[in-house]
Amino acid sequence: MCGIMGYVGPREAAPILVDGLRRLEYRGYDSAGVAVCDGRHLVVRKAEGKLARLSEMLDVDPVPGSSGIGHTRWATHGAPSDHNAHPHTDPSGEIAVVHNGIIENFLALKEELLAAGATFTSETDSEVLAHLVAQEYDGDLLEATRRAVARAKGAYALVVTSSREPGRIVAVRMISPLVVGLGKGEVFLASDIPAILHHTRDIMVVDNGEIVDVTADGAHLQTIDGRPVQRDLLQITWDAAQAERGGYPHFMLKEIHEQPQAVTETLTGRLLDGEPETVVLDDVHFPPGFARALDRIWVTACGTALHAGLVAKEVFEGLLRVPVEVAYAHELRYRDPLIGPGSLTVAISQSGETADTLAAAYLAKERGSRLLAVTNVVGSTLSRTADDLLYTRAGPEIAVASTKAYMTMLVGEYLLALVLGRERGTLDATAAAALVAGLRTLPRVVEETLAREEDIKALAAGFNGHDHVYFIGRGLDYAVAMEGSLKMKEISYIHSEAMPAGELKHGTLALVTEGTPVVVVLTQTAVYDKTISALQEVKARRAFTVAVAYDDDTEIAKHADRVVRIPRVPDLLAPVPAIVPLQLLAYHVAAARGHDIDQPRNLAKSVTVE
Repeated sequence: MCGIMGYVGPREAAPILVDGLRRLEYRGYDSAGVAVCDGRHLVVRKAEGKLARLSEMLDVDPVPGSSGIGHTRWATHGAPSDHNAHPHTDPSGEIAVVHNGIIENFLALKEELLAAGATFTSETDSEVLAHLVAQEYDGDLLEATRRAVARAKGAYALVVTSSREPGRIVAVRMISPLVVGLGKGEVFLASDIPAILHHTRDIMVVDNGEIVDVTADGAHLQTIDGRPVQRDLLQITWDAAQAERGGYPHFMLKEIHEQPQAVTETLTGRLLDGEPETVVLDDVHFPPGFARALDRIWVTACGTALHAGLVAKEVFEGLLRVPVEVAYAHELRYRDPLIGPGSLTVAISQSGETADTLAAAYLAKERGSRLLAVTNVVGSTLSRTADDLLYTRAGPEIAVASTKAYMTMLVGEYLLALVLGRERGTLDATAAAALVAGLRTLPRVVEETLAREEDIKALAAGFNGHDHVYFIGRGLDYAVAMEGSLKMKEISYIHSEAMPAGELKHGTLALVTEGTPVVVVLTQTAVYDKTISALQEVKARRAFTVAVAYDDDTEIAKHADRVVRIPRVPDLLAPVPAIVPLQLLAYHVAAARGHDIDQPRNLAKSVTVE
């Protein structure tokens, strides 16, 4: 996820671009840059780091011109650096692009361009687009861009400008968001409404598969294949603070609703068309024979990432047939664990800077284990330490309580299991194809689950006046229960405890009294009846029971007071949709209690100290 900005009009473009990027910095803050046209030339300024560094450069050395494009980056291809920052240009410097998303076939395109004599100055997939547009250019920027994107596969938003056609910008949307703002004699482009709301409230949303041709006189919309599109303008009534949150009252709720997009980003380019069992993880390079000889997997993390690790344990053991140990990083680092050569350590951290997880990762490497990092931040300390990398592509997460980062960790783990399972020979082509098919449905399944939010909001009222809540499940459902419980305690400040369903009767049942909320996750067919038995135990104590179950589960309504439904998926993938209602439940309980949801007391987003 990155922030895109564009401007054409009578005013100086650079200050408008930088101001818009500042309002989009929640979408990315690894680096930033602008390309401004003075009527004859394109001038590019870009820098690694926060936007403030770019602003300082422009204060010292202003860039004149009344049209331009800008970008604030969240790295996906290539570590944060000056040369990887956007905009990217073709070798002549006459065409500049900014880009948000993933170009799946960029390596093939880059090899083709290199063979034709092209030279590259960055490690990004985005620079390929500048070369493609230049190669296709014959005097019409719109047509050149159209032909260029016909050669590119992926999920992205692309904005292009050229010194050959000053005062013109062309933009394309393929999944990644893009909006146009219409002013008086000026037009704005952005990846999100907050960047332009203080200039205009007349907004046109660009849909998937559309291209927009922008000049100071207006914006002309058409499909990529050339059919004109007529679209009514939106009149935005949000205030500026709401706009940053996309109209949502809190970043957490916005990020919950961004999960279908986050899952799409994490899968994009990694599941090959035509070969459904083939998964490509660009930064995972196991030595020959490593997977088959693997004798143990260690998973280490803290907090939400540890709960993702609990899912990984069930998935890896089931598909890879290898023992898996999940350990809190702050415990593992002070143990004398039996980690050694022949093992794989999977360290999970959203930020890649969690102090305890880094210490556990260093310990694993010291003992000869191969280290694989699952992280959301390119160039983080963990990513630089690891032998292999799996980036989750969730984009920046502002709320302290993690939602979309957790979900993309799960998706990353399934991808890793596919790669290892195929290499180990424990996952045949038929089973792999079925799992890939299920993964492809997840964005839609999560979207359908989110559409039931009003039911969850009504359910949240049943938690009023309670100081304790319990979450139970078995197997993968237990892992989901752990994360659901954490979300509840983090933001609602209700004491919340999760446990395997069978553990209730070994002590905790003494705390269950009339009306006590107990949330039961019920998606795992193999242990369904056993979990129902635990549900009946708490019902016998007059607990208020809430079940998370599939749409086609006709039995559960006989046992639970309330049922939250999710679409049917293969049981192995159930943790992805099953966590959504628990995220929403925690959010609406906390909202009803009037808490600071995005910044809950005593907690920090990234724990970088011991």
